[in-house]
Amino acid sequence: MSGSHRATVGIILAGGRGERAKPITLASADYIRSKALIPLVGQRLVEWIVRSCVKQGVRRFYVVSHGLENRNQIKLLLGHGERFGVEVHYSRARFDRYNVGSAGATLHNLEQWDLQGEALVLPVDSLFDFDLDRLGATHRRLGAVVTLAAVARTAPEIAGKYGVMQTDGRGLVTGFVEKPDRDRLGRLFPRTLDDPAATLPTNAGMYLVDCGRLRLLAREPELLRRSHQRLDWGGDLLPLLAERGHPVGVHTVPRLGDLGNVADYLATLQDVLTGAYPQMDALMAQVSGPPDDPATRRWVHPSSLQTKDDLTGTTLAQKIEDGLVVLGPGVRIGRAVEIGPGVRIEHSDIGDGADIREGATVIRSACGESAVVGPYASVADSYLGPMVELRSQRHGQVVLEGGTAIGDGAVVSAGTHLYGVSVHPRLHLPPLTGVPAGTRLTSADDVLQRL
Repeated sequence: MSGSHRATVGIILAGGRGERAKPITLASADYIRSKALIPLVGQRLVEWIVRSCVKQGVRRFYVVSHGLENRNQIKLLLGHGERFGVEVHYSRARFDRYNVGSAGATLHNLEQWDLQGEALVLPVDSLFDFDLDRLGATHRRLGAVVTLAAVARTAPEIAGKYGVMQTDGRGLVTGFVEKPDRDRLGRLFPRTLDDPAATLPTNAGMYLVDCGRLRLLAREPELLRRSHQRLDWGGDLLPLLAERGHPVGVHTVPRLGDLGNVADYLATLQDVLTGAYPQMDALMAQVSGPPDDPATRRWVHPSSLQTKDDLTGTTLAQKIEDGLVVLGPGVRIGRAVEIGPGVRIEHSDIGDGADIREGATVIRSACGESAVVGPYASVADSYLGPMVELRSQRHGQVVLEGGTAIGDGAVVSAGTHLYGVSVHPRLHLPPLTGVPAGTRLTSADDVLQRL
């Protein structure tokens, strides 16, 4: 940890509505859970963000929130930072009217908080593996107003999905190209056609800013006007700064994990469980201890090892020893989880108090707190929210796969097969099969139409 970064503050952009991540961001049909509170391997995402920054010397945080629910949810979790040994401050409610774009909200709050030094601006729906010392060194070497963290991606990864930066030899941005297709990538960056492994920098959504200089620039009439309407970081502010010749730097970070939609959430979870985020490994060891089986990257809370299932009356530790349960590789089991005989769990995260009944299989999935996975259920590449109940039976299996997401408290009846379907919280699904992938079941009426 570098002492030079004790003066760097963190600005957490947490005012979004999490539309892409539904139903993960829904506590009920009409109550949105902040993206900051998305669960990931035993903590909420914003907790991991704060812990990662604290480990690198950041001691003061500012949260840009929006509205009653959003603000209260985050404040109940983080408080004023006492649990982390830091200071946490929150945007004032009267500034919510400016939260119509990530950059506009940042600029108005920089003034309100009277920030002058360096600030690390972070989204709350991404997981980063980065070195603040190296990011800061690049920022100061380039004399940048803003240095953006970038992830190197190949042309096939970028085409139609990510924006690309054009840079000079020093690492300053000369232009932005918004989500180019393969043909345009080939014209602008010919080397990507000759070398399929060639990479280009894409915006990761994290920025190190010189607060004092940025505040001065924000007082220019045109930028001031736009900050009162809509001004996003990637689509608006950064291209405008580069176009006007203000130094915008680029620094490549090892890894970014997006948690803004169900598919990306599950992919990032797999990366964490398989060890692709060294910083997360260190943080998980700090919070939960090292894996009890490092060879297979398996974390099982001691209380779960001693929990007996009601079918055999034996503990999980006994069933593992007798080969009646297979856990791993890449598995995290929270507190007081009850696991029956014949269960197989791989590359998955199981929340506190969950019940995984006999014969069930959970692979590459997330299972929320106090969820019940019924007998012989097959769950693969899926998300189960807290208190979900899968009423599976030996002769009426529940099968979930292909990016299916079941919202909090929903009940899924025996015999249901879903592939790539999103179910909003607290719905009760009768036996359903053949629902097209991509379907969103948001109400009881939606469910009735599928019968």
